[in-house]
Amino acid sequence: MRGNERDRLRELLDAVLDGADAGEPRTLAQMAGDAYTSPYHFNRLLSRGAGEPPVAMRRRVMLERAAWQLQHGGTVTDAAWAAGYESVEGFSRAYAKAFGHPPSTAALSHWLPAPNGIHFHPPESLWVDSQERVLSPLTEQLVLHDLDDTRALLDLAKGLPAEVLTQVRLAGHEVLEWDGPEESLAQVLEATVWAKECWVASIEGLAMPVRSRTDSVVALVERHEAVAARWLAVVRDIERRGAWEDRLIDALCEPPESFQIGSVVAHVLTYAAHRRLLARMMLRMAGVEVDRGDPIEWLRARRGEVPTV
Repeated sequence: MRGNERDRLRELLDAVLDGADAGEPRTLAQMAGDAYTSPYHFNRLLSRGAGEPPVAMRRRVMLERAAWQLQHGGTVTDAAWAAGYESVEGFSRAYAKAFGHPPSTAALSHWLPAPNGIHFHPPESLWVDSQERVLSPLTEQLVLHDLDDTRALLDLAKGLPAEVLTQVRLAGHEVLEWDGPEESLAQVLEATVWAKECWVASIEGLAMPVRSRTDSVVALVERHEAVAARWLAVVRDIERRGAWEDRLIDALCEPPESFQIGSVVAHVLTYAAHRRLLARMMLRMAGVEVDRGDPIEWLRARRGEVPTV
């Protein structure tokens, strides 16, 4: 890129990020006006030069700033207003969509994936990570769909009585022999959460968590919310470091076993999808109306699209 093109891109970025570190709300028209161009050309030039539309970039940086504030004792309400949202509900939806968990759950890192490496840097600065790698859209969708779909199934199960949750639906059934029986809806849902707890602990180098074979869906929701944020952060970190071919020597196994990191993520997603389908079958057996769990329908709903008939 020639020098004058670099200077122009820098001017455009300055127009996008002006005041973002202080939480000042700005429209596309205002950003384009500061760059002396039309909103259409401003959006096109930034998307091409930085790999991210200007409105999306500004929103992401302000959400990163909000996450940092929450990590350091800020309230959800204050973070929402500072990020330019008109309501706490709107902020909470945007935050959960971006980080994979609600703002009431602390983020492990206040950085979100960025194709250009531009991030909020405390207290009121920006940081450019020139080596950043982000998840492919497909990997991101697979991971987020799994987390969202698991939570949706847990929410459906919350209203069921204990005898329905623990009723044996598939006598003697095991998904993986080392995970124990999964004969009831409660056992399938618990195993779905437990699998991520184990693998996250292995990848993070922590001791094997103590398994709580609970039939309480409320407790499972809490466990899922806790591990979901860690799992999403782990997968994003693997991509950021380009570590898909790395190997994990899992000392939690007896004897210790070697796993390729990419195969671990594929393993978790494969068996999570299988268990979610099992849970749907068991919910229908219990007379509960449940959707198909189709990623196509999930993505449409996430984007606010109206499905065509």
